[in-house]
Amino acid sequence: MMPEGNLKSNIERFNGFANVYDSFRPEAPLKVVELIITYLGKKPAKVVDLGCGTGLSSFIWRGHADQIVGIEPNEDMIAKAREKSEQEDSEAEISFLAGYSNQLPFAAKTVDAITCSQSFHWMEPFSTLKEVSRVLTQGGVFAAYDCDWPVTIDWQVEASYNNLISKTERIIEQTLQEGNKAIKRNKQQHLQNMRDSNVFRYTKDIVFHNMEKCNAERYLGLVLSQGGIQTVFKLGSEELDTDITQFATLVNKHFQGRTLDVMFSYRMCLGVK
Repeated sequence: MMPEGNLKSNIERFNGFANVYDSFRPEAPLKVVELIITYLGKKPAKVVDLGCGTGLSSFIWRGHADQIVGIEPNEDMIAKAREKSEQEDSEAEISFLAGYSNQLPFAAKTVDAITCSQSFHWMEPFSTLKEVSRVLTQGGVFAAYDCDWPVTIDWQVEASYNNLISKTERIIEQTLQEGNKAIKRNKQQHLQNMRDSNVFRYTKDIVFHNMEKCNAERYLGLVLSQGGIQTVFKLGSEELDTDITQFATLVNKHFQGRTLDVMFSYRMCLGVK
């Protein structure tokens, strides 16, 4: 049974595009591991990655933690993570469990670090943080971090992206019934929610960047991996087709067949229990 505070619509938003998501979304940068270990002060025995999706934010802990556990409620996403895990040859123990952020299968005070990569805004924050408090060791670290969209390359491309996402949201608002709409919470409230939870002795907002290789296909894939756009596709709507074509034209014009270094900007809300 799904625990109170979780929404079926939030979970089902990620149905049907695990391969697209995994192919184009960025792996979490190693700066995440570096920052968390710095504030933890030791190599973690157990790291839990909440809302791990296809494992892009879980596998980065290979060699940096004794045990890594990804928790994910969406069947398509966790199936992809498990498929990748079976192909991995890693010294670290990596496993993926179906579950919810506010009902974790761990004993109290047994987890050194808990992460939420691109996922905390889909969770009920206070019941999640209460459960985080239960399972974290004293001095353990919780970190919710997100990549900024659109990825930084060119103002015209980025403006076109913003217009595309705005149109996507309007289509969803006008088409889906209220109970079927996913609820995306404000990422800018993460740090305040962490402070209001009274779980942490110390909290901090950290901003950093990561450079990655990107070509036109990758940049377009990043856009098509957005849950809102995938929702419109699943509705059978063709309202975005022209906008996506126009966006693709701008992207191809910018890259001109090249692979370029692009900057992914991250924001991390970190708390020490």
